[in-house]
Amino acid sequence: MTTTDLSVLDLVPISTGSTAADALHNSIDLAQQAERFGYRRYWFAEHHLNPGVAGTSPAVVLALTAAATSTIRIGTAAVQLGHRTALSTVEEFGLLDALHPGRIDLGLGRSGGKPPKVLATTAPPAREIVDGRTENGLLVPEPFSFASLLDNPRIGLIQRLLQLPGATPQDYTEQVDDILALIAGTFRDELDQEAHVVPGEGADLQVWILGSSAGESATVAGTNGLRFGANYHVSPGTVLDAVDAYRSAFVPSRVLDQPYVSVSADVVVAPTHDDAVELAEGYGPWVRSIRTLQGAIEYPTPAQARALPWTDDDAALVADRVDTRFVGTAVEVADHLERLRDATAADELVITTITHGHAERVRSYELLADEWARR
Repeated sequence: MTTTDLSVLDLVPISTGSTAADALHNSIDLAQQAERFGYRRYWFAEHHLNPGVAGTSPAVVLALTAAATSTIRIGTAAVQLGHRTALSTVEEFGLLDALHPGRIDLGLGRSGGKPPKVLATTAPPAREIVDGRTENGLLVPEPFSFASLLDNPRIGLIQRLLQLPGATPQDYTEQVDDILALIAGTFRDELDQEAHVVPGEGADLQVWILGSSAGESATVAGTNGLRFGANYHVSPGTVLDAVDAYRSAFVPSRVLDQPYVSVSADVVVAPTHDDAVELAEGYGPWVRSIRTLQGAIEYPTPAQARALPWTDDDAALVADRVDTRFVGTAVEVADHLERLRDATAADELVITTITHGHAERVRSYELLADEWARR
């Protein structure tokens, strides 16, 4: 039997014909089902100004979900620190820990902040990729370039609405240091003043750093001896670089004596391969809406997805993510996940599944959990 745990990442998607309230109820129900199926943890993402995503405030959704479950760990993947302070983050999650001690994961992401630092690190040896695949056959496409999107005015709009006028994000590395110090009760400012957070100080939070590349996030996770979550489902072309950079930078800590990595994957499972392919039809247009910065659309039915305009440029824009989504029967998808685990040496796999229908989404997680338990 495999010893690699499976966990869940939920964006709280809104399907066509439904509401944000429906999406929230569905997510709470899915968390309860995931607990029953044996998934280790249930994480919520943070996204803003997306018509088809209701996961705007992870701490609020966490509070609702933690109250509706009893054993599964609940957390974030990830809190966007670019528009937060260290204090507000520790206070929020300290409150959660006060009511649900030992169950809360605090996943930290750099999104929305300053450009990442270029840190002096020892680069790990490059992996051998032949025809876009690792030695064991995992597809690793060319990294997606966001360069063409950086001048899009919507980025400025989102930043203006998330940040107070005149505010600038704190340096990410320093912000993580402040969060860890506030939790540990060792915070001192430049005047040697102490700060003690109640609740929050001493909270039994499991702190994670989430990252998509071999950059600042991977280094911060490693040098602080924290757990690291790498995103194959968001950036499959850089996942190997990210986990290698993290392990290269890792320093044992009070929390961990060796690196610990989770890797995410986008998955759809159904009783037959053709059924799964049909359920996955909406994924391409949904990713296109994200990558064009219009904001994630409401998740369409397969028929609605096929009726949407689609060009060769659209296909190229989302090819890396569509091609690396694992779609099929439970056996087929579990085989893919084993390949991902082995190529990345992941300690844990985080599964994200979106279908138009809630019942089909729950069934996908159930079928996968049953198959995984047999391995």
